[in-house]
Amino acid sequence: MRGVPRALPTGVRWEADGPLHRVVGHFCGFVIGPRDLGPVGPDLDRLITRQRDHFAARGEAVEWKIRGHDGPADLGDRLRAAGFVPGPTQTVLIGRAADLATEPRVPEGVALRRVAAEPDIRRIAKMEAAVWDMDWRPLHAFLTGQIAAAPDDMAVFVAEADGEVVSAAWLLLTPGGTFAGLRGGTTVPPWRGRGIYRALIAARARLALARGAEHLHVDASRDSAPTLQRLGFRPATTATPYMWTPAIRR
Repeated sequence: MRGVPRALPTGVRWEADGPLHRVVGHFCGFVIGPRDLGPVGPDLDRLITRQRDHFAARGEAVEWKIRGHDGPADLGDRLRAAGFVPGPTQTVLIGRAADLATEPRVPEGVALRRVAAEPDIRRIAKMEAAVWDMDWRPLHAFLTGQIAAAPDDMAVFVAEADGEVVSAAWLLLTPGGTFAGLRGGTTVPPWRGRGIYRALIAARARLALARGAEHLHVDASRDSAPTLQRLGFRPATTATPYMWTPAIRR
């Protein structure tokens, strides 16, 4: 799940720097590393600083996510020393696709469908933005860009009631891979607790299973992890995103 997608949106590219991959051209940059980076001490500090300065020259923010079993053990401390700020720690959960691929059941009056057209993606992004108080345009650009670049590897699902988007989620597929990634999963407050979230998991699990994936993977927030574990997901490790932006550089 750490690799760079085989196809990236127009204007987005990846660059190699030693053991790392940088993804540039998105709404923010991403640094992707292996489980064990290799460099330690001053060599690791120089590697971290080089990533920070690369994105500083571009005037872009960057996210570097590390897992609880990543090495070296002081990677997080060294990221903080370089000006990266840790976000909320997530729980990495794994579920068996076959166990989760049940028939999706939604409340009466709710319709569930897979979408790819730009107007639908725009509506989803605006719903997410309203719920999380954020700018809708980065998510819109990400989803439309990934669908255009690799339509078979990105599946977006929406739940609607009376023509309004009430929930949405998407699935990331890796051709030939045994893991598929669950992303999104936001439901507007009036519709929470009615089974829509579970139905979206089931719909994505069915598609993942049909495409040959054996397991589902999600970096779960503190709020969503208990729900996912009740559905059968099991914790594997933790994941912490470290962010650096020009505005918080010291």
